[in-house]
Amino acid sequence: MSPTPVHDPSTGNPDREVKTISVSPGESFRIHLWEDRTRGELWVPSYDSASLVLVEDDFLRTASGNAVDSGRRSFEFRAVAGGTHRLVFEKRMGWKFTAEDRRVFRVWVSDGTTPG
Repeated sequence: MSPTPVHDPSTGNPDREVKTISVSPGESFRIHLWEDRTRGELWVPSYDSASLVLVEDDFLRTASGNAVDSGRRSFEFRAVAGGTHRLVFEKRMGWKFTAEDRRVFRVWVSDGTTPG
């Protein structure tokens, strides 16, 4: 994955960075994000379901002796269509209308073309 600063025209805001993931058709890939459920954090993915399929969504709680419920959220996707696809994760809080944070990925699925 390679980070690249990119302007997001859909929101009018610059994304902090866009990471590129290169896979083959039918290949799966994982994305890991830190999530603190004690604060009400929840990562919500947004993607074209005709191009990417969510295979698994898992949460690995960090072992601690206190009441904090935080850990690593893992998403596994399978690429089902060639080309370049956008995958956006927004960190949502139950009581807010806007995202607390966002992570943007450009998924390039090799179909004989060059990434774009």
